[in-house]
Amino acid sequence: MAKEVEFNLDNLDVSDRENIDMTQFARAGFIMPGQYDMVVRVNKAEIPTMPITFLPPDDDPKDSVACLTPELMQQMGLKQNSLAKVSYWHQGQCANLSSLPGTTTHSDLASSVLSISVPQAYLEYQATDWDPPARWDDGIPGVLFDYNANLNYTAAQRNGEDTNLSGNGVTGANIGPWRLRANWQGQYTRDQRGSRHQLNWNQYYAYRAIKAWRAKLLLGENYLSTDMFDSVRFVGASIISDDSQLPPNLRGYAPEVGGVAKTNAKVTITQKGRVIYESQVAPGPFLIQDLNEATNGTLDVRVEEQDGSVQEFQVDTATIPYLSRPGQVRYKLSTGQPAYQQFKPQGTLMHTGEFSWGISNGWSLLGGVMTAGKYNAFSLGFGRDLLAFGAVSLNATQSHADLPHTGKQIGSSYSINYSKRFDEYDTQVTFAGYRFSERNYMTISRYLDEIKYQDRYYQRGEDKQTYSVTLNKQFRSLGISAYLNYYYQTYWNRPATGRWNMSLARYFDIGSIKNMSVNLSAYRNEVRGKTDDTLYLSLNIPLGSAASIHYSAQSGSTGSTQNAGWYQRLDERNAYQIGTSTSSGEAPTFSGYYTRTGDIAQINTSASYKAGSYRSAGLSVQGGATATTQGAALHRTNMAGGTRLMVDTEGVSGVPVQGGGSAATHTNLFGKAVITDVNNYYRNQAGIDLNNLADNVEAERPVTQFTLTEGAIGYRKFGVITGQKLMAVIRRADGSFPPFGASVLTNGRETGIVSDSGTVWLSGVNPGVKMAVRWSGATQCTITLPEVLPEDPTGENHLLLPCIDSND
Repeated sequence: MAKEVEFNLDNLDVSDRENIDMTQFARAGFIMPGQYDMVVRVNKAEIPTMPITFLPPDDDPKDSVACLTPELMQQMGLKQNSLAKVSYWHQGQCANLSSLPGTTTHSDLASSVLSISVPQAYLEYQATDWDPPARWDDGIPGVLFDYNANLNYTAAQRNGEDTNLSGNGVTGANIGPWRLRANWQGQYTRDQRGSRHQLNWNQYYAYRAIKAWRAKLLLGENYLSTDMFDSVRFVGASIISDDSQLPPNLRGYAPEVGGVAKTNAKVTITQKGRVIYESQVAPGPFLIQDLNEATNGTLDVRVEEQDGSVQEFQVDTATIPYLSRPGQVRYKLSTGQPAYQQFKPQGTLMHTGEFSWGISNGWSLLGGVMTAGKYNAFSLGFGRDLLAFGAVSLNATQSHADLPHTGKQIGSSYSINYSKRFDEYDTQVTFAGYRFSERNYMTISRYLDEIKYQDRYYQRGEDKQTYSVTLNKQFRSLGISAYLNYYYQTYWNRPATGRWNMSLARYFDIGSIKNMSVNLSAYRNEVRGKTDDTLYLSLNIPLGSAASIHYSAQSGSTGSTQNAGWYQRLDERNAYQIGTSTSSGEAPTFSGYYTRTGDIAQINTSASYKAGSYRSAGLSVQGGATATTQGAALHRTNMAGGTRLMVDTEGVSGVPVQGGGSAATHTNLFGKAVITDVNNYYRNQAGIDLNNLADNVEAERPVTQFTLTEGAIGYRKFGVITGQKLMAVIRRADGSFPPFGASVLTNGRETGIVSDSGTVWLSGVNPGVKMAVRWSGATQCTITLPEVLPEDPTGENHLLLPCIDSND
């Protein structure tokens, strides 16, 4: 209950002491009864803006308290037993927080925030950047179209001109918790053989979060998500325990793909023919770390150099050991028909299921089964948390297949996986695994191919042994960081393939030159009996904070090359580099690379020229469009079809907004902008960049929090005021002034408080705008700004504003 304060008006230096209204200041934090749009802040977490009604309590009609509805109480993240204790008043519409001792509320109308302090004992599990499911936001309805387009042109002396345009992306719609998606990819090629083109809609699917189960439901065409069996394309349904719905420290990891580009190059990552990543990279080592953490299985990587050469290799992205907490069961269930082409299921019905059960503190039991016609596979194993020594899992899988032309085949496969971060040694083993398969062991992919082709069976490799490891190590005393990725695959019926990639990097200072760096990278790629070895050495010398000189030397199976160049960052959005390279006995190659982080697209361009050999150019444009019931905007994006936030600045254009650490984007002509690549189920922040805000624009609460479900289109509105600031005098029709302490409001927002003799300092002033003047709990009169505002708004001759009574 707020304690009423009495003011000694004799101490006020006011000429008209009889014309004073201190009603809104009489009680600390007092808010007049009514409905207000406010952000609800529970401890440090925010719930989106919603209408909050303030009502006088039954025992004090002069007071006013916030009515916390049952719907709001559900979003606070209370434990079920705590929520059950809450009683309600005002016909069951307002919560009585006295049933939760220690819980308090504080309302701040100036910042439109209702703060609720709740003892931690009443709340569900929470982490610094994670909210319980009660606060997850499914976003608003909308449609999206994300794209990644790459154009490459090469004019070679021997092979003539070659133009290639490729693109891929995601289009979709959000309806409540459902995400409807369709993936597409296309290509157009024109060369001496003519022109060719194709466009494929290669995946149609829908998914949604099942919050109560910490799982995801998928319908339509997808790739089998499995940690124990082989992945295949199928049409059907899956329900999968979703690690991303767990607190951050219990989640999995996203795979990394690394390599070395000899020239400006296009890197394409596919999985079973589906493009999941494509972009231009500059010469030198590259490390792609922004793949979706849901990606698993074997990835095919293709690096197309602008000189016409191509690198191809595979990366295994198997997940870390499949462990579960005590009493927890994680599972993956799928049913459907295999599909060789887009949405054309064929073959027998397939069912799969796998689980991980946390038996005790540190031990997990793993198991799974897969059936498809006359094919059956069973897997069983265990996982063990080794505490200070990491985590390990072992499992054995046996397959039974009955084929029409070879009869019954029974075989086994065994695997061991390990993961550990050794903080005391600055070392992280992201994943290490080994698998051995007997010759008669048959994966579901091989079985389906044999059924389809029979005696015309396409001879895919019969897996024998697989080794894989990713290692990161810091030698802090030496200032050296090391990275190693190793993958080796042997087969029963063809030569082995292997790939290892290693890099060492060191930063150091020489005199006044700070943060110089040297990098040594090496990789070996073994495919079909051929070995490609490359050694890469680079030196980077920064010249200030925005420019640098770099030198590199590369030696490999195709010869040796030296490069020298200049890098210049123009600002936080634009950068370029130019360089030249030489190979023994050949003419030098000149190249340039330019990148721009725009509001509506990420753009990379490159060009190369080699006298007497070729000239080439490349362009990559990555962006998207999002349209909702609240508006639409073009935007840049990295994760096609991913989670995003639409920001609304109430029609004010050009407002810089940012989130997730990326460069700011600006609202469009309609005051809308979209922040993409938002982390799912994390507590994220977005805000207005006050340092670059225009002088005539003010932001009332410039930062907002949000936790979105996967694929959601979130929506947040920022209170933004645009316009001049000026001094004015408000006078009523009878010549009197509004009382001292009266409020001046624009669209329900307070923009000034009347002082002595009607004087008021107004903000957010625009020509022709109407403002309400309120005292004694109601709007008493209205002022209208002139169409031409004074040139000197703070001068001695204050603007006179007649206040027309509301009854007139």
